[in-house]
Amino acid sequence: MSYGTDPVLIVGAGPTGLTAAALLADLGVPSILLERWEGIFPQPRAVHLDDEVCRIIARLGLAPEFAEISRPALGLRLVTSSLQVIAEFPREPGAGPNGFPAASMFDQPRLEALLRTAVARRAESITFRSGVEVSGIDQSGTGVTVSATDRDTGEPITFRGSYLLGCDGAGSITRSSISAGWRDLGFSQRWLVIDVATSADLRQWDGVAQVCDTHRAATYMRIGETRYRWEFQLLDHETVEDYSDIDAVVPLLRPWLAGVEAADLELVRSAEYTFQARVAQRWRDRRIFLLGDAAHLTPPFIGQGMGAGLRDAANLSWKLAAVLRDGASSSTLDSYGQERIPHCTGLIRLAMATGAAMTGGGHGGDVLRRTIAPILAAVPRVATRLTDSTTPALRPSHYIRRGALGSVAPPWVTAPGASRLAGRLVPNAVVSDVGRRLDDSTAGFRVLTVDTPTPEQDFEITRRGGTPVVVAPASPLGEWLRAHRARAAVVRPDATVMAAGRSIAEVYTLVPGFASAEIGQ
Repeated sequence: MSYGTDPVLIVGAGPTGLTAAALLADLGVPSILLERWEGIFPQPRAVHLDDEVCRIIARLGLAPEFAEISRPALGLRLVTSSLQVIAEFPREPGAGPNGFPAASMFDQPRLEALLRTAVARRAESITFRSGVEVSGIDQSGTGVTVSATDRDTGEPITFRGSYLLGCDGAGSITRSSISAGWRDLGFSQRWLVIDVATSADLRQWDGVAQVCDTHRAATYMRIGETRYRWEFQLLDHETVEDYSDIDAVVPLLRPWLAGVEAADLELVRSAEYTFQARVAQRWRDRRIFLLGDAAHLTPPFIGQGMGAGLRDAANLSWKLAAVLRDGASSSTLDSYGQERIPHCTGLIRLAMATGAAMTGGGHGGDVLRRTIAPILAAVPRVATRLTDSTTPALRPSHYIRRGALGSVAPPWVTAPGASRLAGRLVPNAVVSDVGRRLDDSTAGFRVLTVDTPTPEQDFEITRRGGTPVVVAPASPLGEWLRAHRARAAVVRPDATVMAAGRSIAEVYTLVPGFASAEIGQ
């Protein structure tokens, strides 16, 4: 059996691969999605997404369904092993600048079911083949060929496509095929992950509790109406076999159980994970790209593991569409690694530092945390910053311009505030009287401005496939521009600011000439 050469091949139908396939379909790019297993892996793994990543979920048309299966986390508490609160850093549960709660907790199998629904709705553009074992990947100057086997029949299958996205996890065959080794950032810890279901009321706070104890660090999270997650650092002599049933894990959970007995608890899963910090040495080899866990592994302390993969898919999908549909140079795809590798590496290092700050330092570290953490929590500006879900700006690339006329120039060449907007997400502000937000309106490349474009500027923006969006100076987006000493910004299809300036004239010609008005819709 053989397929044509036009689709993008996607190896791995986890959250990253499913998201990439659906985003590409919305951009008019067909794909073939290959998955080794027949069904969704039934055990929970990731449990958290921030509001930036929720915007990606919403682009797939899944915002209402995701709201039904998720719950806002109310912030972070640092606690002792006996659950005495050291410090609390609260979060508001309502929608923030991105239109969603800053932190949402969920059960991964239910989210994957939603993502498979999104793929099924796009069946005209996505060929989904499960039960396929990929054995080889080869590429040429014109395409990529995957050799595989049907796991039920043993039939050899060949798939051909224009590009290949390796979304096949930490043991990625895609990464091996391009000889991309790991860059180890120096973190490895063994943790026990316990998921419990119960209808009993544990009378616990609906946020994240971090046990700051160097003997045994732990994390508690409520992830659903009846679902709870605990993570405990394993001691050197312990293995997961020591905690194979509910009676064995109850002693660990006892501080949280509020008198609830083991008979009222269902052990959904007890698993050992080795949390690591790694980044693939390269994420692209010509027509092959790495995404998700195939490209990076992060410790769990800031909850960015799954989200990083969805960010990868959102960053790369529209760029691939620009090449395949609109004639952009394939060299522009280098911007994927230029932007995502530093961003992802920075978040991994932040997770490592956060873990060390909350659990490291021995007895002295415990004493220091009990002294300093309450002081930090009492300073509103510090507390707000510690719970802020905003991630760093993307680095300069072909699609991230800083400086005069958007060039990658020193910051003193133009207004520093405007320059710093490049690479950041535009707020998903309400833009209509009926509550529609920016992401719900015209997509593709947009030029946000508080000044009405001249006829010549309007014509050129439209000719390039962009959309002028004039906002009132007193509107949320107008205030956002003013706060950064900008009057106009070019916004990419993934809601990232490409460039900002003190006038439309500084930035409007940066809208790429290939920019199809359909991109991002």
